[in-house]
Amino acid sequence: MAIHYQNSLDRAFHALGDGTRREMISMLASRGALSAGELRAPFDAAQPTISKHLKVLENAGLVRREINGRVHHFHLVADSMRQAEDWIARHRTFWEGALRNLESFVTDGQPELRATDGSDEDTE
Repeated sequence: MAIHYQNSLDRAFHALGDGTRREMISMLASRGALSAGELRAPFDAAQPTISKHLKVLENAGLVRREINGRVHHFHLVADSMRQAEDWIARHRTFWEGALRNLESFVTDGQPELRATDGSDEDTE
């Protein structure tokens, strides 16, 4: 049964959940636009498998395809990556605060009185 993701953030995290696709994103980030053949080169995978990976990245909005004759070039789409990065940053801030409180509770027997939104303001 196929999973259908409802929003762009879901599709982005699904796409980034695979190591091959993450490596393709890294290649595009460091080298710029690459052809499907260039993206396939470092992997021991058949062309249809690589095409499926590229389609997932494209459907997630992480890459854009440009076709010149028979050659398909792929470009990284930074805006979609920023959305995922922003989501992670917001949640990292929350969890870092929560983990600080847990650490304080475990070591001192009581939680620090800090907000878990990542700010260092006391709530006293």
